[in-house]
Amino acid sequence: MKIVDHIKNANGKTLFSFELLPPAKGQGIQSIFKTMDELMEFKPPFIDVTYHREDYLYKQHVSGLLERVAYRKRPGTVAICAAIMNKYKVDAVPHLICGGFTKEETENALIDLNFLGIDNVLVLRGDARKGDPDFVPTPGGHAYATDLLQQVVDMNKGKYLHEDIESSAKTDFCIGVAGYPEKHFESPNFNTDFKWLKKKVEMGAEFIVTQMFFNVEKYKEFVTKCRDNGIHVPIIPGLKPLTTKRQLITLPKIFHLDIPEELSDAVEDCKTNADVRQVGEEWLVEQCKELIKFGAPVLHFYTMSNPGPTKKIVERLV
Repeated sequence: MKIVDHIKNANGKTLFSFELLPPAKGQGIQSIFKTMDELMEFKPPFIDVTYHREDYLYKQHVSGLLERVAYRKRPGTVAICAAIMNKYKVDAVPHLICGGFTKEETENALIDLNFLGIDNVLVLRGDARKGDPDFVPTPGGHAYATDLLQQVVDMNKGKYLHEDIESSAKTDFCIGVAGYPEKHFESPNFNTDFKWLKKKVEMGAEFIVTQMFFNVEKYKEFVTKCRDNGIHVPIIPGLKPLTTKRQLITLPKIFHLDIPEELSDAVEDCKTNADVRQVGEEWLVEQCKELIKFGAPVLHFYTMSNPGPTKKIVERLV
């Protein structure tokens, strides 16, 4: 079922959804199943599975020369989605990214997803490779999320990459995109970032999932601005609890977000990470209550495949 239909069928009730990381190469799928087993009691309508672009290894030969070898640390997104749907009878939402894929590889992945009965995709540009100062497009791939979005939209219209295909079957993906209540870090200002978000919706995006945030007012302001500017698709807040002191540094650095002073002060006063987890849980529970009251259609938790903190929070909401 499409995300928008899950939301419509909920009749105003806020749903819960979760996002998982594929296991690192060489690990089994049991870690995914273990996480799912702990979260299924909350009846999520869908589960997101992230996609990760390739990185590089440097192998030294006997001659002393270094060879750069591409590798993908966390493969398996498509297969994990299929396994989740088969085992748990719940919709899976694979992320699609620009980095690391040619247009032909993306088309083939979309064909596979369509054959598997996967109805939803989340379209993202993706991050830069480690060591690259900026995002570098893959040769033959897409440079921007709007380009990737257009490819999915085209396939929904029966338009494939090569014009010699006749009577092409139309896909029917429900397409999601990312939204940034605090602005994408590469945009010069919020309004420029917002302009591109609106363009994505006009192109065919049917729902928005936000970057994580710790200030509910920023989500409310973001939703209000969307509604005032003709964006009426569901806007799903992305959420994650603080669990370590170090995240006061790493989360702003990696995700370019703001941590409210009240929260950062409380975390700084913690003696142990157990204390931090308690502070993070209390803060996010209150966030969630406000979001439910505001009418958020879904609370989407970035679990990082660590279900424990998320489970404690959702247990206090149901």
